[in-house]
Amino acid sequence: MSGSSDYVPPKVWTWNKANGGQFASINRPIAGPTHEKELPIGRHPLQLYSLGTPNGQKVTIMLEELLALGHGGAEYDAWLIRIGDGDQFGSGFVAVNPNSKIPALMDRSGETPIRVFESGAILTYLAEKFGAFLPTAPGERAECLSWLFWQMGSAPYLGGGFGHFYAYAPTKIEYAIDRFAMEVKRQLDVLDRRLAESNYLAGSQYTIADIAVWPWYGGLVKGLTYGAAEFLQVEDYKNVQRWADAIGDRPAVKRGRMVNRTSGEPSSQLHERHDASDFDTRTQDKLAVAS
Repeated sequence: MSGSSDYVPPKVWTWNKANGGQFASINRPIAGPTHEKELPIGRHPLQLYSLGTPNGQKVTIMLEELLALGHGGAEYDAWLIRIGDGDQFGSGFVAVNPNSKIPALMDRSGETPIRVFESGAILTYLAEKFGAFLPTAPGERAECLSWLFWQMGSAPYLGGGFGHFYAYAPTKIEYAIDRFAMEVKRQLDVLDRRLAESNYLAGSQYTIADIAVWPWYGGLVKGLTYGAAEFLQVEDYKNVQRWADAIGDRPAVKRGRMVNRTSGEPSSQLHERHDASDFDTRTQDKLAVAS
């Protein structure tokens, strides 16, 4: 089998900083800050510290959807955290998220600031705070939260599993790619079967379950991540494709995908978002012209 080796795990693992490929500079086996750096604070009630990865997109899409519904209290400042540079290990960020992962949110709308970390927790917090995108009827709420937690448990197999070994690992390991490709295709089949019986994951209404799942699996089937659409034969999942198109066409989703984005067409990158007008004036293509 290609990618096989004579490697035998030692009795005690030791950290070899040279391992890790593209992410060797930021991966480490200990938690806590590596340097002192306070986080900036803008003028809005909600302060988001993030990057436009699928996990980051969940929260910016949610915030843009809330604003589109007229929830002025959902105005936010989105500050860019460059994980490749280790920004997530600054003391200020670790104080908001001790797990040093994006996204992290500070709600400063009340007397005492509230920190929220982990994307699923942030989506639930915002849905409850504003009374939107989370059903209140017990059965519908349970269905929504079940699919939300399905995403939280399943996406690591897509990202840290398949995505890493297919797109980022320094060597191609057939066993690892086969193992995780099989699991991702099983997950896509789970979604396809569910979406054959309902418009959205929780039922007839668009919810935080869709907002959580779309950046990962919608992005995958639309060829936005890992360059693996052909490899995984994503066109076979017709119901997921229909759902992905419907959500991708939402104006708030289009805006949310742009926030804290640092790759792709310059016109699609809004590194930081501090006002709704920034979408028209501060994308990277416009900043390049201005400079």
